[in-house]
Amino acid sequence: MQRRLAFRNERTLYHRTCDLTGKPIISIYSTDKPYRVYQQDAWWSDAWDPRDYSRDYDFNRSFFEQFEQLKKEVPRMTLETSPEAEENNCLYINFAGHSKNCYMIFDSDFNEDSYYTKVLKHSKSCMDCSYVHYSELCYECVNCSNCYGLVYSENCANCSDSTFLKNCIGCKNCLFSSNLRQKEYYIWNKPYSKDEYQKIKHSLNLGSFKNLEQLKKDFSEFTKKFPQKYVHILKAENATGDYLTNVEDCHVSYDLGNAQHMRYCDSIYEGRHCMDVSSFGENIELIYESTSVGINCYNIQFSLGAVISCSDLLYCDECRMSNHCFGCVGLKRNSYCILNKQYTKEEYGELVPRIIESMAIFGDFFPTSLSPFGYNETVAPEHFPLAKDEALRQGWKWKDQSEATYKPATLAAEKIPDHIKEINQTLCKQILACVNCNKNYKVIQQELKLYHQLGIPIPRKCPDCRHMERLAQRNPRRLIDRNCQKCNIPVKSTFTQDRPEPIYCEKCYAHSL
Repeated sequence: MQRRLAFRNERTLYHRTCDLTGKPIISIYSTDKPYRVYQQDAWWSDAWDPRDYSRDYDFNRSFFEQFEQLKKEVPRMTLETSPEAEENNCLYINFAGHSKNCYMIFDSDFNEDSYYTKVLKHSKSCMDCSYVHYSELCYECVNCSNCYGLVYSENCANCSDSTFLKNCIGCKNCLFSSNLRQKEYYIWNKPYSKDEYQKIKHSLNLGSFKNLEQLKKDFSEFTKKFPQKYVHILKAENATGDYLTNVEDCHVSYDLGNAQHMRYCDSIYEGRHCMDVSSFGENIELIYESTSVGINCYNIQFSLGAVISCSDLLYCDECRMSNHCFGCVGLKRNSYCILNKQYTKEEYGELVPRIIESMAIFGDFFPTSLSPFGYNETVAPEHFPLAKDEALRQGWKWKDQSEATYKPATLAAEKIPDHIKEINQTLCKQILACVNCNKNYKVIQQELKLYHQLGIPIPRKCPDCRHMERLAQRNPRRLIDRNCQKCNIPVKSTFTQDRPEPIYCEKCYAHSL
């Protein structure tokens, strides 16, 4: 998983120019990368043919050496988005599609008017959310679905008009509560009348940054006394892992939905009979040791970037609507190619087994040296953090941050007005500096509008640090053996032994509600 994720750059974006049109573009490839990079419409156009970069296979050289040379010559797509991204005002999104008026959303699809998210699906007017589906007007939510007007909440479903909830279902107008089911007008897990609730809510002054920071700490301590189910699994049969929904026969896997017969997979929605696959699914089958594969793909091994309608690929990179290809890069609507050279079906069937027989290493994912990115540009550190010296020692690349991202703020954090009511549009002209990492960031107008609508203060941390804080709310992708703290039966859990919350098996957790 670590190796696959180190080939996937989701959120590290750069300014550069399209190598075909000369237009300025946003890209996952910095200008020092040895690649040709095209904007989406240029990449899909008929102005170039990936087979023009073809070459014969040389049995006297290693496959990976020839593949790397080909990869440096074939144009690459600037971002992984759907073709209509620019006309839909979605220039700053990646691994995201079918969205409108979105900014800095990643691994997200079918959204509108949303900002700074990861794995947001079918949602509208959401910001700073991770793993949120079918929701609207949500802020700083993690692992939530079918919610409206939910703020600072985690592991909730079908909740609305509430703030600071955890592990709640079907709740409305609740504050600072955990493990509730179908409740309304609750604060700190205690019931109130509607008038009492409104009076207390107003007195909390949630629009004050200072007050909110203290309430965050209070709520975190409050939730530690409530039992937690050993993993986050719903409608799962014969499954191990975490964050699994509607799965059958899936093991040691994470963040799966609508999946059957999977092993060692992560971040996949709708897949069958796959093993060692990271991202992103949507009707995939028979995929092995690959990443960023989805939308009607079948029988693909040791490949990445097969985003739509591909089948029968081996060791391919960023191919679309192609099938029966080996060692190819950037193909679009092609078949029976080896190193981007066109063959007949019979020639292809004869040559591929000879190449496999000659390979010193076959049956494994690409070597770490072939990743286009520095380790710290990818999503790998989110689950496998490494310092620069550790990464280099293990054979990864590293991308040093530009000093241009760290400038003196035009408005210091301590000078930002405490209450959201005191902030107007002039703030959008200021350059801010993160109080955690000192990286510069800005507040865009659409973002400020949502803060005012929800009545919450603006953050003092940059989007990257906010993103990492949300990830820290989720359990690590590691299963450990422990026992239910109620009935003592053994369970495989992602809650480490040092966690303060009582960890229950599914049956005991249900009885505790």
